Amino acid sequence: MDKTLLADLIRFNGIETAFTDAWGNPTTVAEQDQIKLLKALGFDVEDDALAQSQLEERQKLHWLEPIDPVSVQSHSAQNGTGQYNLQVRLPIDEVHAVLTVTITTEQGESHQFTFSAIDAELSGVTVLDGALDHEQSGTEIQQYDWSFQADLPLGYHKLQLAVAGDEDVFEQSLIITPDKCFQPADFNQQKQWGVSVQLYGVKSETNWGIGDFADLARLVSHLAKQGADFVGLNPIHALYPAMPESASPYSPSSRRWLNLIYLSVPLLPGFGQCQQTAHLVQAPGFVEKLAAQRAKDWVDYSGVMQLKLPVLKTLFHWFSEHQQQVPELVTAFENFKQQGGDSLRQLALYDALHLQLIAQNPDAWGWPNWPEQYRSADSEAVKAFAAEHQDDIEFFSYLQFCAQQQLATVQQQAKDCGMLLGLYRDLAVGVSEASTEIWANPDLYCRNASVGAPPDILGPKGQNWGLPPMLPYQLFRQAYRPMIELFRANMQDSGALRIDHVMALLRLWWVPKGAKSAGEGAYMYYPIMDLLGILALESQRQQAVVIGEDLGTVPDGIFELLQQFGMYSYRIFFFEQAEDGGFISPAHYPVQAMAALTTHDMPTLIGFWHCSDLKLGLDLGLYTEDILPGLYQDRHKAKQQILDSLHGHQALPADFGRVIDSMGMSRTLSFAMQQHLAKGSCQLLCLQLEDWMEMTEPVNVPGTSEEYPNWRRKLSMTLEQLEVQPHINQHLQNLTANRRSGLYS
Repeated sequence: MDKTLLADLIRFNGIETAFTDAWGNPTTVAEQDQIKLLKALGFDVEDDALAQSQLEERQKLHWLEPIDPVSVQSHSAQNGTGQYNLQVRLPIDEVHAVLTVTITTEQGESHQFTFSAIDAELSGVTVLDGALDHEQSGTEIQQYDWSFQADLPLGYHKLQLAVAGDEDVFEQSLIITPDKCFQPADFNQQKQWGVSVQLYGVKSETNWGIGDFADLARLVSHLAKQGADFVGLNPIHALYPAMPESASPYSPSSRRWLNLIYLSVPLLPGFGQCQQTAHLVQAPGFVEKLAAQRAKDWVDYSGVMQLKLPVLKTLFHWFSEHQQQVPELVTAFENFKQQGGDSLRQLALYDALHLQLIAQNPDAWGWPNWPEQYRSADSEAVKAFAAEHQDDIEFFSYLQFCAQQQLATVQQQAKDCGMLLGLYRDLAVGVSEASTEIWANPDLYCRNASVGAPPDILGPKGQNWGLPPMLPYQLFRQAYRPMIELFRANMQDSGALRIDHVMALLRLWWVPKGAKSAGEGAYMYYPIMDLLGILALESQRQQAVVIGEDLGTVPDGIFELLQQFGMYSYRIFFFEQAEDGGFISPAHYPVQAMAALTTHDMPTLIGFWHCSDLKLGLDLGLYTEDILPGLYQDRHKAKQQILDSLHGHQALPADFGRVIDSMGMSRTLSFAMQQHLAKGSCQLLCLQLEDWMEMTEPVNVPGTSEEYPNWRRKLSMTLEQLEVQPHINQHLQNLTANRRSGLYS
């Protein structure tokens, strides 16, 4: 490909050709990988003339629109003067025309202005060299930046532009945003701690083989008594009821809705009244299967769904037949469906259709593999199915309603128990190829590429997550509505939102389909300032703290930008090492951050200390024999430096061993590491239940899918057992004391 054309295409699409890797080394994206990405974006890379024509056509689309579909502007960008900007593009013979701008706020207030483009500031000119949309070859288009003053509140407003002599009215979504995300005033009084939990892995004497919202309520109540301020969840996004073994919480069907498997069936309306339900759950075979599911050490998603789904169906029928007895519930459900709109109906329709198709063909794993007539959400065949299966669509809508109600109840309980934040939810970076989101909005996604990561500390070979990325330009064309809905839905009924791989707001590593390795990709840039503004707006409206998971390959300036927008960074103890290899004192961590010892993508404390992750990595093919000795040596050195640091901070008893040789992980050492971090400066501290239970197996091994049973490991204790462990309860009370008063000076 011609070098100039290649450079133009790369620049137009926002592809980064050089970056600094996770080890600080400058890295250049190979030209062949750049070209593969352009092909994934739909450019004909085999024909320069055609690729040039495609580029020009896309550029013309921008110039032929008088105003952009969306504009995101900070409320205080002009020092509080209420001055905003509008960019207008007009043919040269219309720049003297009278332009009328009407802004209608969310509250229904109207502001109107008139001006001529020629009186504004000229900021760009182009000449169209080909006809498009009735424009003649050689038409000059001029771009002007016009400033206006208005008292606009924060929010989503409608701007309309009328050109004198033109019957068309052009619309823009004008989004006015705050400077920062929400931060509770109580953060100034003391520092908070909480725990992260993989909800599916929670064991109890009452759940149906998987952690559920009733378990979550019990855990919240117990931890609140010990002084915890939050409970962090794995992504609880909607997965696939028809295909339960597709269980990764980071490969969802829809990030707007909830995973139905977390429903606590006994909490659904009618459970104690429905005779059909009682007949099912009291049957000897059902009781035996339920006991078997509870006893398993690894979640059997299919087995759990086989237990839950039939009972949920009977409870839905009970609700349908007894609506006169529960009028308030009926009204709430109708309001829920109205607010959920097309998104809720599309998910319910997808789940109903998926169940039928997979029953006919076990290989119907998702819409890309369905019969052709069902691959579009708008097809006649799909409409016909919907008309014939209204009851099934209503069923799945009702389950989403019940899930939302149960989650809301837990959050309210957390607040009533005195937790400052309550629940914090986790927003996954994308959706799987088989998702409802892509089925219902295919134009937004690039199915010829996948999101991943270049080689880094967590994934030495790079990672390919199998998630088709959003197209930045299409996201802009859709006025950022998909992201607005995602932020809003995931902040609902929570006190905080953790954004997985927060760098996705700036750039995503795209891996073209067919690449031999995850390293054969490049970064694609996104409109970060617009997205951060929208995030701040939703954060303030929902009163939710935002935590950005900024691990891996992080570009310069991203930490400062997150801090500027009031987001909380991530600080993982094992990664916080100085240039000499020593571990940085938690006293020197940034205040506006959440500290943690380890994460769901890392080994447990025992696993780390005993090098179980390295042994497992070798078995799974993540590491080779030749590099393993070096990894063991690095780990041994790191452990000694951790021990030295703990003793240096007097975090361990004076008579505790000081030489790492042959020293295994002990309860004293584990708890000391946690209390050490609790005395640090970060506003938030997040620990893991499995480390209190002294577990070894990881919950997830990055870079694997079939090689390891990811997202299935249960906790080793039930909630009932956890609550009566005196050493753990004392440990939690010490955490509370250290968070409140035992800070390092």
